[in-house]
Amino acid sequence: MKKILHILLISCFSFTIISCAEINSSMDDISNKYDEFSKESDETEKTDAKVEQTTDSTISEKTPSSRPLFVSVGGKGTILTSSNGTKWTKRASGSKGKLRAVAYGNDTLVVVGFSGVILTSSDGAIWTKRKSGTKAHLGNVTYANDTFVAVGNGGSVITSSDGTKWTKRKSRTKTSLYGVAYGNNTFVAVGYKGTIITSSDGTKWTKRKSNTSVEFNEVIYADDTFFAFGFKGVIRSSLSGKSWSKIKSGTRMGLLGASHGNSTFIALGNAGNFITSSDGKSWTKRNSGTKKHLRGITTGNGKFVIVGNAGTILTSPDSTTWSKMESGTSRHLRRVFFELVE
Repeated sequence: MKKILHILLISCFSFTIISCAEINSSMDDISNKYDEFSKESDETEKTDAKVEQTTDSTISEKTPSSRPLFVSVGGKGTILTSSNGTKWTKRASGSKGKLRAVAYGNDTLVVVGFSGVILTSSDGAIWTKRKSGTKAHLGNVTYANDTFVAVGNGGSVITSSDGTKWTKRKSRTKTSLYGVAYGNNTFVAVGYKGTIITSSDGTKWTKRKSNTSVEFNEVIYADDTFFAFGFKGVIRSSLSGKSWSKIKSGTRMGLLGASHGNSTFIALGNAGNFITSSDGKSWTKRNSGTKKHLRGITTGNGKFVIVGNAGTILTSPDSTTWSKMESGTSRHLRRVFFELVE
């Protein structure tokens, strides 16, 4: 009987050990599977993090903080935009009037035109009409020193900090103004009968002597110098905007628009002709290959872009060889503008 009890006790003890071993083994399997799941989860999280990081990086590369934008304006409310100067898109301006010039500042594009028209846009695609407070034909606009300055007929000058609200200023002249530029802490506006006025802030203006009665169509600031361009090939230059010197252009044609870029000055004329200079002092006559009057010019993205009558758009990398672009309009284009916009 004792032997039987002894055998039974040994059997129970063995069964207990085996059962415990199986339980421990099962727990180890569960633990191992949990560890594997945890590792897999960690790897998944790391992978997700990599995907998220890659996605963010890709977005930032595809959406830079600024983008190139050409804007051209003209008759019947025409506004054209382009990112490269080659392919152009017509935009709805909401205006039927003659648009004359474009400026960019404070993250805002401003277009001015006849009858006091002012349009603004943040992207060049959607435009909004603004109240200018004047019925005068506005011929040009610029942005500098945190201020938009627009000029026009009858000596009109209006200013704005944001392109939305405008204030009339006294220009001390009744003659029409067609060009305005900023440089050397000075605004310079030019116009009819050789008129030149200057201002440090766009608010108070002073008349200057140009020593000519020829109408000025454009003024630019480049190479630390102001240059005013007019009919009969007239060019005047000034360092400060106060006293002006005569420059021989070598032509008698009317100079309608001008720009400086790629170390080259270009002044536009009639019948596709223009003049170029490396220093603004010695000029050479050129031809663009078109017979259309050329009105506006800008430099951007490593190229010159010219606009003119009957929807003419020309581009050139060097101011020597010109290519005609399709504008999609037959309207006269008066000016073209380039800027890196936000």
